[in-house]
Amino acid sequence: MKRLMVIINPISGTASKEGIEESIRQDAAQYGFETIFRYTRKRDDATGFAREAIAQEYYGVLACGGDGTVNETARALCGSGVVMGIIPMGSGNGLARHLNIPLTVHGAMRVVGEDRVLDCDYATANGRPFFCTFGVGFDAAVTEKFNKGHKRGLSTYVQTTLDEFIKYRSEEYVIMANGKVISESALLVAVCNASQYGNNAYIAPSASIKDGLLDVTIIHKGNPLQTALAGLDILTGFVGKTGNTVTFRARDITIIRRNTGPAHLDGEPATMGDRIEVTCHPGQLRLFTTARKSQYRKWLSPSIPIVSPIILTLQDLGYKITNLIQR
Repeated sequence: MKRLMVIINPISGTASKEGIEESIRQDAAQYGFETIFRYTRKRDDATGFAREAIAQEYYGVLACGGDGTVNETARALCGSGVVMGIIPMGSGNGLARHLNIPLTVHGAMRVVGEDRVLDCDYATANGRPFFCTFGVGFDAAVTEKFNKGHKRGLSTYVQTTLDEFIKYRSEEYVIMANGKVISESALLVAVCNASQYGNNAYIAPSASIKDGLLDVTIIHKGNPLQTALAGLDILTGFVGKTGNTVTFRARDITIIRRNTGPAHLDGEPATMGDRIEVTCHPGQLRLFTTARKSQYRKWLSPSIPIVSPIILTLQDLGYKITNLIQR
């Protein structure tokens, strides 16, 4: 039998973990896998456990938790040949959603049971790995405040976002990529290996984790209406199609900022200097994935074809009105 190590973060997300070990064990046995379980107690435990699995030549490691647990596990597995699976139990589950992995234990284990393995990209920011998104600016400030709080869940995240929006000011950035230099005053700069932050909030809707490139999204902060419309772009998956955003793809990106404010890696706060080198590493992480079409939708996903043009038209109209007012 192929051996799997299952790394469980008992405090991730808000759902109960009662009975989860037995459920995973039974499903794994049904698919022909033998399992051993490890529980995290502190930061970087998952990385240590994953290294143990590599040394003992396990076939795969399953990260049972949120994007932080996924990041800690994956950073050890890159380049090892050991396959990683995700059992999403976090607040946002960004990488799991991007990969169309069901948000149930049985559904996620079905993906593992299919044993369909894809060689995926990962990225580093000043040498520190991320697998979904890296960001500086507003999203990093929200992440920092959210992680300092005691309550989890979507409602807490939304409240934190609104609180930060009221007081946040744009930062100055110089961004170098593809032989070009861009100077921007931006609300945020996001560098994305996958398409979303989590909870189906799409910061880079067209991002792929197997194209050898990173998707960069720069959102400017205009007046309150413009910025609110930029938020609507994220919720509808229209980032880069309307509004005051800049998007492009590159393998290597340099970000220089005037202030060394907050940053985040896969939704976890990170300390970075004023110069950040971001690089894509193609095909270095083996992942259990599914061929099934996504069952997830954006928060405000149009349900019929006619709705999409209407939303785009309304958003464009909003931007034109605000630009006229500014003149």
